[in-house]
Amino acid sequence: MGLSTHVLDTAQGRPAAGVPVRLERGELGAAAHGTSTAPGSQTGVWTLVTEAVTDADGRVGGLQLTAPGPWRLVFDTSARSAFFPEVTIAFHVADPADHHHVPLLLAPFGYSTYRGS
Repeated sequence: MGLSTHVLDTAQGRPAAGVPVRLERGELGAAAHGTSTAPGSQTGVWTLVTEAVTDADGRVGGLQLTAPGPWRLVFDTSARSAFFPEVTIAFHVADPADHHHVPLLLAPFGYSTYRGS
């Protein structure tokens, strides 16, 4: 069913329109191929799958998850937070046929996320 996201600017109490978003897929076992990985990371190589921009309601939908494994959303939040110019949310997909909703709640000095429905 794919992936959707929703960015809310909690400082403004409104959806965050116009936020650039990248969907990237991770490659498991990259460390075994000599690629550096961060401590605790399962992947070191990320491949861009698609790019989008949040709509007037702060949403991006219809993103395709083509395989199980590590994925991440990378949000360019520089226009909304000088402290957090980019937010990366990494997650693991067990069944790409399931719908995954990964929202971002953005504040000037913090952010949160969860798996939505």
